[in-house]
Amino acid sequence: MEEMPITTIVGFAGFLAGIVFGATANKTNFCTMGALSDIVFMEDYSRFRSWLLAMAIAIIGSQALHIMGMIDLYASIYQTTNLGWLGAVVGGLIFGFGMTMAGGCANKNLVRIGGGNLKSIVVVIVMGIFGYMTLRGLIGLARVELEAISNIELSEMGLASQGMVDMVAMAIGSEAESLRLGFTAVFAGALLVYCFMDAGFRSSPLNILGGLIIGAMVPLGWWITGVMGYDEFSPTPLFSFTFVSPAGESIQYLMTFTGATINFGIATVGGVIFGSFLMAIFSGSFHIEAFSDTDDMKRHLFGAAIMGVGGIVSLGCTVGQGITGMSTLALGSLIALISIIVGGLIGLKYMEEGSLGGAIRALGSRT
Repeated sequence: MEEMPITTIVGFAGFLAGIVFGATANKTNFCTMGALSDIVFMEDYSRFRSWLLAMAIAIIGSQALHIMGMIDLYASIYQTTNLGWLGAVVGGLIFGFGMTMAGGCANKNLVRIGGGNLKSIVVVIVMGIFGYMTLRGLIGLARVELEAISNIELSEMGLASQGMVDMVAMAIGSEAESLRLGFTAVFAGALLVYCFMDAGFRSSPLNILGGLIIGAMVPLGWWITGVMGYDEFSPTPLFSFTFVSPAGESIQYLMTFTGATINFGIATVGGVIFGSFLMAIFSGSFHIEAFSDTDDMKRHLFGAAIMGVGGIVSLGCTVGQGITGMSTLALGSLIALISIIVGGLIGLKYMEEGSLGGAIRALGSRT
């Protein structure tokens, strides 16, 4: 009997993890744009705290795997010495604004596909195409030029990565690994305190459950690709949950199946959709939804396109940078995270005010 290829093993494990992710996000209504919308329009921070809880759990689990030597987070794309600060800012702002136009981020639209939303099928296809165009296609040259004029090479400063642990260690003349446990405890601990200091959040089991399970999926992804996917001759690239570039790769995979190889990202995209579908069927929430009018479609198409561009330029989405990237404690991920939030808040105010200038003024007066 032939041994199963490592890519198939990783793909199958990623698909199963994606099912859990999708079912959980569907059941708990885990959604970053929804969380920001709750804050802006209802002053409700419960879903935002759920997102931060997921981030804290992802940080704890991922850093624990690194400390135990099971994975090497320095091998991830988030820990390179090439700090793309401008890409993180511009891409994050564009992605955040785009997700409000498209009715949700990449993750949310995958979950909605499983629930029967036809609009989200269009959003994910357009986002995936524009993402792949920015990664390897027509828009790729502009992205490369942006990186060339703005990226900071941290190795010239004596840094081994863009990890915040490394930066603190260099600043105080210490070793990064000797500080990692304490830094992780302080950073993740602050997030946990913020989440659970709120009585409303403590009494919201679905939000807590969503944060715990979604957060746990990130270190599981690292483990699948870094441990289960380890091969001495052809190791699987260290990877975890993110959805913009995998959406584009999934489209290509579907079109070139006989000559293509599945990877963790492609498998998780399929898993999230299938998991959400199962939860929608079992909970009786599955229903078909389409665009309400031409303006609705134009808004979603525009949002999907700039989400695809922004998600690649910033190296990730609300999950890819906001949870997975943050689990590595990378400075670039923190910059992208803040930019996505700001872009999302501007987008929500734009939909309320009807103009970009009015949105920025309204947001400024609120802060």
